[in-house]
Amino acid sequence: MPSRARRPSPPRHASPLDAPAASDPRPLARRRALGRLLGRLIAGAAALLPLALAPGCAEERGAEVVVYCALDVEFSDAILQDFTKATGVPVRLVADNEITKTVGLANQIKLEKEHPKADVFWNNEIVNTIRLKDYGCLEPYVSPSAADIPASFKDRDGYWTGFAARARVFIVHESCPADRTPDSWLDYLDPAQKGKLAIAKPVAGTTATHLAVLFEKLGEAKAKEWWVGLHQNQTALLTGNAHVMRSVRAGEFAAGFTDTDDYRVAELDGYPVRCVYPDQGEGELGCLLIPNTISLVKGGPNPALARQFIDYVLSRETEAKLAASASAQIPVRADVPAPPHVRRIGAFKVMEVDFEKAASHFDAAQAWLTTPGVPGK
Repeated sequence: MPSRARRPSPPRHASPLDAPAASDPRPLARRRALGRLLGRLIAGAAALLPLALAPGCAEERGAEVVVYCALDVEFSDAILQDFTKATGVPVRLVADNEITKTVGLANQIKLEKEHPKADVFWNNEIVNTIRLKDYGCLEPYVSPSAADIPASFKDRDGYWTGFAARARVFIVHESCPADRTPDSWLDYLDPAQKGKLAIAKPVAGTTATHLAVLFEKLGEAKAKEWWVGLHQNQTALLTGNAHVMRSVRAGEFAAGFTDTDDYRVAELDGYPVRCVYPDQGEGELGCLLIPNTISLVKGGPNPALARQFIDYVLSRETEAKLAASASAQIPVRADVPAPPHVRRIGAFKVMEVDFEKAASHFDAAQAWLTTPGVPGK
C-alpha cells in the first residue's frame, strides 16, 4: 500500500453544544429508530395497506402505485404522502431494515422478475439499481422532470435516474485531536489510528457500494489489501452506517465512515461531532457521492401510475424537500434550493466514478468477503 504524508489538518471547529449527558433524550435519533421499526413492520406484513389515501378514493387493487423504497421511512413517507395529496393516487410502500436495505429489496425484485409486484424501485444508492438493470428487471423511462438533471446522474438508456445524493464522509468525535483527525481512506491503515476508527460491514447499502467503487478505482488487489489492512489495524466492523454514527457520537471511536444523512442526525441531536469530507487534496480520490436512484420495474402492475410517481419524485420541488429535511440530501441540480448546512456539488472535490464498471465488481467483492478468513462478514 502507498505511504502517505499527512497534510496539515484544518482548524478544528468547536461544537456549539456541550457534550450531552448519557441520559439525555435524543428526539431525532428516537424518531429515526421508530422509523426503522415502522419499515420492518411494513416489510413483514403479508398484505401492505396504502400509507395514504385521498378522500373518496376507492381502495381497489390496481389503483395504487407499489413502491419498493430503500430510503429511510421517516424521510420517504412525507414525499409519498405529498404525492397522494397532489394526485389522489394511493401509495403502497415496501421498506427494508437498516442492515439489509437495498440488497434485500433488490433481491426481492429479482425473485419476483417473472411476476413483478413492485411498480417503482426507489433506491438510496446506485450500484444495486444498475445490477437490476443488467438482470433485466427494469425498463427504460425518461421522465420529463429529469430534463435538467446532469447527464452524469442518468442512465444513458433511461433505466434509472439519480437525484438527492449523499456523501461518504467521516463523522469525527470532538475529542479527536486535530492532528489525528482522519481525512482519507488511507487513514484506516495508519498505525496511529489503531483501534480508533469504525466502518460498516460492506454487505449492503452505501458501504457495499463504496467497496465496489474502490475495487474499480484501485483495482481488486489493492482494494482487498486495504480492506484486510484496516481489519489488521483493529478497525471496528459494525452493522451499518447508523451504528457507526451512534458509536462515534458516543465517543466509543474517534471517527468512522458514514453518510451525510447519518451525520446530520447526530449533529441535530446535539452530539459533539464534526464532519470531514475525505480525500480533498491534489491527486487524491475525492469524496464519494452516491445519489438516490428511481426506476420503473419491468412488468409492474401499474406502469402508468408508476411513471406519474417517478415524475413527481424527480421534480425540483421534491429534491428541495429532501435537502431541507433532516436527511440533508445534496441536490444534483446546482440551482435547486438547499439550506446552508447542505454542502453543494462544486463546494467539494467529488470522486470521479464509472458506476456501471463499479457495479460489475459488486459480485466479485461480495464473493471475496465470504471467503474463509476474510473480515467483514
